[in-house]
Amino acid sequence: MGNEVIVMKNISKQFKVLNRHEGLKGSIQDLFSRDYKIVRAVDDVSLTVNKGEIIGYLGPNGAGKSTTIKIMTGVLEPSEIFIDGRVPYKDRTANSENIGVVFGQRSQLWWNLPLIESFNLLRDIYLVPEKDYQDMLELYRSLVDLEPILHKPVRQMSLGQRTLSDILAAFLHNPGIVFLDEPTIGLDVSMKARIRELIRGLNEVKGTTVILTTHDMGDVDALCKRIIIIDKGKKIYDNDIEHLKSYFGSYRTLRMRLGDDSWVEQVIDEKKTDVMHVMQEMQKEHKIKDIQLQEISTEEVIRKIYEGGESA
Repeated sequence: MGNEVIVMKNISKQFKVLNRHEGLKGSIQDLFSRDYKIVRAVDDVSLTVNKGEIIGYLGPNGAGKSTTIKIMTGVLEPSEIFIDGRVPYKDRTANSENIGVVFGQRSQLWWNLPLIESFNLLRDIYLVPEKDYQDMLELYRSLVDLEPILHKPVRQMSLGQRTLSDILAAFLHNPGIVFLDEPTIGLDVSMKARIRELIRGLNEVKGTTVILTTHDMGDVDALCKRIIIIDKGKKIYDNDIEHLKSYFGSYRTLRMRLGDDSWVEQVIDEKKTDVMHVMQEMQKEHKIKDIQLQEISTEEVIRKIYEGGESA
């Protein structure tokens, strides 16, 4: 298998969903109904991930991201997948020993215990040798200001502190792969920066492969060199960010500050639309005080793909 830690071959996963009827009569009908439809949550997806990569796994809600992550962690059975040479759903114990997972707001920490006690329990669960455990704590101290939260009960932590602690817990047993699902959701700008620095630091020092699902393009720009985009169960893009932006090389973001000091912006394809024409049309109704012409951002590129504006 070489340097590949994740190999997915033509993965598909479908679910049988009941076509529900409305009202009380419909609810009674549903109890005996065999009227089902088949939903393909993941549809013939293949990919490989190498050791040490940080992958942005992106897609709109309902695209199949969570289903894919559940397949990788061994919760669901797919057609053919290998995680570090193992089939995750057939060997869930060994697979679980080599992965770390942070799913949304579902904490793996003990609510009423100080963080250090949760760490001690996880050390025993994963049979982490004492020296390795102490080395990991020292690494954490070098990356974040750990002492203020180490002896603090989880229930007294802020959302940002709990998220940071959950990420530390996911890396504690030095897994080969860590899955992070929306790790910065709901956090302020400062805490997002700390979380990103922590993930980057752990990846660089430990060589951990990270699979990141997020709707925050700041996470993607800060952490990921490669992104995979899935939509309606199908993989529609798998390459680096700059390669993706090259498909939109003629797009620019035009920002204009109006007379009331408010800003408006518009994404323009210079192959189809003249920037001066847009400005002239705007000047017919508004006074323009300032103009900025910027390269299209990663967020705008992803949004255009979601909207079906252009195929990558």
